[in-house]
Amino acid sequence: MPSNISYGIQQMLAEANAAIKTLSVAEAQELLGRDDVLFVDLRDPRELEREGRIAGAFHCPRGMLEFWIDPASPYAKPQFQQDKTFVFFCAGGLRSALATHLAQRMGLAPVAHVEGGFGAWKKAGAPHEAPLAPPAKKP
Repeated sequence: MPSNISYGIQQMLAEANAAIKTLSVAEAQELLGRDDVLFVDLRDPRELEREGRIAGAFHCPRGMLEFWIDPASPYAKPQFQQDKTFVFFCAGGLRSALATHLAQRMGLAPVAHVEGGFGAWKKAGAPHEAPLAPPAKKP
């Protein structure tokens, strides 16, 4: 018998979006390059290779976020132990909304996420690094 999902993604996103700060691409661009702000790229490595990246953003695969934030974790990263504003983004803004909500609940502050993610960032013509060239095919 299939599972009866009683708490779905739409409810999770609605709760997250009601509790977190969401930045437009223009608002996020104003923060880019500031010493007191860390952009956190939650996409997986294949997405970075395929789509490019925001220069200076710290890459944290979504699956490691909780472990890298918590200073008590053996995987804690010093980037999350700084007194900064953390701006999360993913490809389209869904993972980053959930991640921002979770990080906020863990006590990381201040946090926000970019509406529409890296896709909206690129579409708006915001500065980014081009994708890596695909490896040359062997004959």
